[in-house]
Parts: sequence; structure tokens; C-alpha cells
Amino acid sequence: MADQIPFVDYLVLGDEPHLVARECVGCGARYFDRRVACAACGTRDFAAVPVPRTGEVRAFTIVTFAAPGVPVPFVAALVDCDGTSVRGNLVGVDPDPEHVHLGMKVALTTYVTGTDAAGVDAVNYGFAPVGG
Repeated sequence: MADQIPFVDYLVLGDEPHLVARECVGCGARYFDRRVACAACGTRDFAAVPVPRTGEVRAFTIVTFAAPGVPVPFVAALVDCDGTSVRGNLVGVDPDPEHVHLGMKVALTTYVTGTDAAGVDAVNYGFAPVGG
């Protein structure tokens, strides 16, 4: 198996890949980027918390134009993972309104998004449909 690195620093790889958010200890707001202080309450302390691996599509768009080299169309979505909003692409689903809908149940998945000259895979996350 090739060496792998996560595409983003809040993706944890392994037997059960998952996302980790930074949760404000003051108000519970969650962030995926680095913060000096909470945008909601100003607290400067955060704790790392795992994000549930399943959720529901709350908003989506079908992207038909992108930067050169990015295959289109694809579905960009906002997924509610038990109260944590996560932006991610939907994978394993046709990118059209007949196959994607609000409230759609999805689960975190990972995929190789590129490989460097040394053979190291960059692994990204997305969400795939679950159930019927």
C-alpha cells in the first residue's frame, strides 16, 4: 500500500477515517480552520472533537464550470453531521437534480485525489449516498 497523507489537516486517516473539528470551549461553535478566537463569543480556547461520519444534505449546487483540470460536473454540498455543518463534494452519485436532493442521507468517504512523484497519495474526503 502506498504512503498516504490527508489533503486537509482536519481529516484523520486510518481504519475509520473521520473529520475533527475545533470546538470552542465557551459556546460550542465548531470550526475546521485555525482560529485565534471564536467568531461567535471571542473565547480563545478550543478542543478537538470528532465529527459524526454520517449526515444529511442541507444545501447543494451542481458545479458545471471550474478551474482548468478540475473535472465537471460535480456536486458541492453542505452536510449536517449531527449539528456540525461540513462542506464537501458528493461522490458516487450522478450530478443532476434527479439523483441529489435536500435531506439525502450521506456518509463520509475518502478517495485519492493525487499522487506525488514519490508515490505518496493525497487523500481527500467526500460524502456518498447511503440507503435508498
